[in-house]
Amino acid sequence: MPHLHIRKARPFDAGAMASLLNDIIAIGGTTALQGPLSGDELRDWMSDDRATWHVAEMGGDIVGFQWIEPQAGLPPDAASIATFTKPGHQGLGIGSALFDATKKAAKAQGLRAIHAIIADYNEGGRAYYRSRGFERVANAAEGKVVKVYRL
Repeated sequence: MPHLHIRKARPFDAGAMASLLNDIIAIGGTTALQGPLSGDELRDWMSDDRATWHVAEMGGDIVGFQWIEPQAGLPPDAASIATFTKPGHQGLGIGSALFDATKKAAKAQGLRAIHAIIADYNEGGRAYYRSRGFERVANAAEGKVVKVYRL
C-alpha cells in the first residue's frame, strides 16, 4: 500500500477534493450535503481564514480531507468538523491520521472543543467520531446527534 501523507490543503486541491466529495454525495447516506459542488465552490469555502483544512494523499492522489471551522451557535473556543474519505478507502487509517493533524492545529489555535453533527443513519460517521473520543452530548435536530471532542 502506498504511503499516507497528511498536509494542509491548498487552493489547488479544491478540484480533487470536490470530485471526492461528489462521489460520496452521489452514493448518499453519509453526508448532509445534497448536490454536487464545484472546485470553485469548495475553494471559496477554503478561503475562510478561520477554517483549517487538511488532505490525505496516497500515491499522489487525495484520498481524504477534513476541516474545522467556527460555526454560529458554538462557543468562540469551539469549531465544527467535517471528514470525508474516498469510497473504498475506509479502514486504512486515513481518518485517524487526518484527525491527528486537525487536533494538533485546533490546539495551536487555542480551541477547547470540536463539535461533530452526524445523521443518526450515518453509522460509519458515528463510529468514526466515537473511535476518536467524541462523546455524544445532544440531539442537534431531528435525526442528528451532536458529539464533542474536548481538547
